[in-house]
Amino acid sequence: MAEEQLMVPLETYLKVGLHIGTKFRTKYMAQFIYKVRPDGLAVLNVQKIDERIKTAVKFLSKFNKEDILIVGRRENGWDAIKLFTKLTGIRSFPGRYQPGLLTNPNLESFIEAKVLVVTDPWPDKNAVSDAIKLGIPVVALCDTNNESNFIDLVVPCNNKGKKSLGLFFWIFAKEFLKTKGLIKSDEEMSIKLDKFIEE
Repeated sequence: MAEEQLMVPLETYLKVGLHIGTKFRTKYMAQFIYKVRPDGLAVLNVQKIDERIKTAVKFLSKFNKEDILIVGRRENGWDAIKLFTKLTGIRSFPGRYQPGLLTNPNLESFIEAKVLVVTDPWPDKNAVSDAIKLGIPVVALCDTNNESNFIDLVVPCNNKGKKSLGLFFWIFAKEFLKTKGLIKSDEEMSIKLDKFIEE
């Protein structure tokens, strides 16, 4: 019964390892951990991952695409972020975030945004810091080792794996486009999941 309510089949989540955490676990992320494997790796609760992605999409869909900024310093997420931008038109900044990008209007690359999405609050801490100064909400993909200070909405997941980040951004793109009424079904996605998760 529960599986029917997931946005993608359980098998798809498991295949890309979206639920596999790290050996390090922070106090805040404990609520999302399903179990700890014999090798010490924490396993996140897939149901909770799915629920949080739904919550994030519902929240972000209230914004216009030009008001959202996606930041991802971790190289494993760059391809998926670029494909996501191509599908949704939401601005993204894969790579090193330039401090002041959101706060310094004198910068040539200055961007105005009303909400920030980061693939990992630790390597993307400069972007999070700028968002805090501006008082704009931060949605962050958090693994079991992340702290959640200053994060408004945590999406628990493996935020290090190329395939898991690919699946997250594909789901995010399709659900965002559906919520905005731009597509009606998964079949209408012009870029398929395989492209997002290929090595």
